[in-house]
Amino acid sequence: MPDKNKISDWISSRKKRLESLKADELYPLIVEGDKQALSSAITLIESQNNQNKIEGRALIEKCSSSRPKSWRIGITGVPGVGKSTFIEAFGRIVIKAGHKLAVLAIDPSSNVSGGSILGDKTRMDWLSNQENAFIRPTAAAGNLGGVARNSRDALVLCEAAGFDVIFVETVGVGQSETMVHDMVDYFLLLMLSGAGDELQGMKRGIMELADTLLITKADSGNEKKSEMARREYANAVHLFPAKESQWVTNVITTSSINGKGLQEAWDNIESYFNQINLNGFYDSNRMKQDSRFLKSNLTDVIMQEIEGDSQLKIYFEKLENDIKGGKVSITLAVELLYQAYIDSVKK
Repeated sequence: MPDKNKISDWISSRKKRLESLKADELYPLIVEGDKQALSSAITLIESQNNQNKIEGRALIEKCSSSRPKSWRIGITGVPGVGKSTFIEAFGRIVIKAGHKLAVLAIDPSSNVSGGSILGDKTRMDWLSNQENAFIRPTAAAGNLGGVARNSRDALVLCEAAGFDVIFVETVGVGQSETMVHDMVDYFLLLMLSGAGDELQGMKRGIMELADTLLITKADSGNEKKSEMARREYANAVHLFPAKESQWVTNVITTSSINGKGLQEAWDNIESYFNQINLNGFYDSNRMKQDSRFLKSNLTDVIMQEIEGDSQLKIYFEKLENDIKGGKVSITLAVELLYQAYIDSVKK
């Protein structure tokens, strides 16, 4: 049985540490590249404490002023595809190319463990011990909106700390892919070969998001199946609509064990960023992402206000029940709730 006193002491010490975090103190340490300060800053922005929220917003405001040009790379794939092994092997190439690499993990299914990255981190021995690498889970906050807000702010913090390449990893189970795609510059989709019909296991919508498809585990006798999978996916992606970035999606076979295709994948990423910097897509895409985030974040903030007001929350729950009972339409319920919210703001 766990010692309740030890658990209580841990919670108390963590609370005190959070209460001591101040934007003015953390900011100079972050811009100097202090990873402990960066970790504390991410803890701050994930906190639901009102005072911490104020400090967190102040810190993000400071860190947003410089807006350095980083490479934000989304990485996704079904469980078992080998994401953590790939990130460990691929991270070596990124670090050795002279970059500072941050790895952020998103798992909306878990706001306790912080996502699979906590377990994966133990398998990233080399990367975890590199001065120019930083690995951190992003708290789920119980919903995708919370994940998006925390993760986007974490990106800003990592950029302020000098990390110029940032991997944003997601569990690969559906809606989170679209969310991650809306906050990165480049989207990498990891696929398995030899798992049945190659084109049945992944939704077309997710494949269309990808800038590159990597067929993983092309080793240990699986080379032939991997090449067959590459050809099938290569034929499929050519049927998709042209991308606004003017980039043509390609497919590469890789092995995180023997390094096959990893350098080619990195060269591919470098070519992509050279292209979108030249044609202006890098800046235009970031502006569109900021606009979409502004709108979605506004919706989240309003919902937080409603859920934080006892009367509005009761009214919201009543309208939910009325909708279920067929007493009111969703359209009318939205109008009624919005009017109640406006009235509460005027008081």
